[in-house]
This record gives sequence, C-alpha cells and structure tokens, in this order.
Amino acid sequence: MSPFRGSVPFTDAWEHFDVRRADGVATVTFARPDKLNALTFGAYADLRDLLAELPHRGDTRVLVLRGQGRGFCSGGDVDEIIGATLAMEPDDLLAFTRMTGEVVKAMRECPVPIIAAVHGIAAGAGSVLALAADFRILARSARFAFLFTKVGLSGADMGAAYLLPRVVGLGHATKLLMLGDTVDAAEADRYGLVSELVEDAELDTAASALAARLASGPSFGYAQTKALLSRELDMNLSGAIELEAMTQALLMKSADYAEFHAAFTGKRDPQWKGR
Repeated sequence: MSPFRGSVPFTDAWEHFDVRRADGVATVTFARPDKLNALTFGAYADLRDLLAELPHRGDTRVLVLRGQGRGFCSGGDVDEIIGATLAMEPDDLLAFTRMTGEVVKAMRECPVPIIAAVHGIAAGAGSVLALAADFRILARSARFAFLFTKVGLSGADMGAAYLLPRVVGLGHATKLLMLGDTVDAAEADRYGLVSELVEDAELDTAASALAARLASGPSFGYAQTKALLSRELDMNLSGAIELEAMTQALLMKSADYAEFHAAFTGKRDPQWKGR
C-alpha cells in the first residue's frame, strides 16, 4: 500500500452502504434490501471515494462486494436516478455518467483484489460492478441482466463494452449488451462470466474462503498481476513481454520473493510481507 498520505483523513463511516473490516478483508454490503439494493447518486460517489482510499490504507488486502436481502444489486434506482436524470441539464448528466465510469475504472486500477459475491439479481449497474470485479462467485439463484437497452440507453455503459468482450468474447457480449436479456447463473457460467458457482447456502463461505486466501497471500504479487492483466489488454506482444520482464525484475527485489526462498529452504510456510 502507498506510504504517502496527505492531510485528508480516512473515512470512518460510509453513509450509502455498510463497510466491515476484519483480517485484511473489507466487505461492502449494499444495504437497501427493500429496493433490491438499487444504487443512488450517493452510493456511486461513496464507491468512487472508498476505492480511492483503499490503496492508501494498511488494513485492506481484499475487497468483497455483496448485497443484503434477495439480490446483489438491481442497478440505478428508478426514482432517485432515472427519474431525476430526466430533469437534469446536459453538463450534469455528463458529470453523472462520468462518475459511474470512474467507479469501474477505480475498481480495475485498485491494487486490491475485488470479489463480487452475487446472489439473486445483478442488473444494470449491478451487473457491471460484478463484471469489473476480479472474481465473481455466483450462487445458483444469481441472474445477470445488462439491461441498458431496455430502458432506451446504449448497452455500452460504465465500460461494459470494453470489459465484457474481454471476459466472455465478442459474440456473447453482443448478445448480452444488445438484447439486455436476463441470464441465469448456469448460462453465465457457460459464457465464462463466473469464477465459481456454488449453492446459495454456500455463497458466504465460498466468498470468505477466497477472501481469506487472498488476504494471507503475496499481496504485492497479486497487485502487480492485476495491474498487468488490465494494462496488457491493449498492448502488443512485444510491449507486454517487456512490461512483464521489468515487473518481474522489480519483484525479484521484494521482501516476499526473498521470503519464499527462506521458507522453501527452511521447510516452512512463507510469511508474506506484501512488499
């Protein structure tokens, strides 16, 4: 994590979702179950700001996103966002759509691994938040709906047209984003959108197990792997190989690389330092 801090303190409480921290894992729970955890302007802004803080904290090695109640996240609130945007001026609309994209950009650029634990519906912006995570653990009840065209908008929103083809391929992405139909967990798994598919009763256990594994692992190596996975999407092979060579040379001077050798020769488990 970055050792460089300014005068702005970390946020103690978040208004628009619940945040719990334990053993290096921060869990964000969307907590509007009566609205299927629909997002508000404030929720987007809080997510953007929380993601900006995480790289500077020393207590977070993994972020888990989950939803309270019957679903993960049903997207933008129909009344508080869709209704409000009808009366907004173009410059305010652009500020809003840029903010939603900033959330996804921050998720992909955040060095902390992100897990989406999805049950029930993940629709609209909820589906894109799950897409932007590094791992998607789905319960059997989970359903995805990239439904932007069904409300009269472009299916390309919040970076979905960039990320989704790279995860499931252009053909599947075209179907999902153009038609906006709901797909169940089994179909999403066939498309390659699922990291792990579990029974509903096992979702929390599976997400916690993966989070614990990541939190106890070589976080510096994880961060660099995530960074290169994102950066190399638009690079040619020569540039990618050079970037990987430079990154590996850097990590060969890390404490974790030396710790692996010490643990191997000492016939013990590594005690990762994260640096």
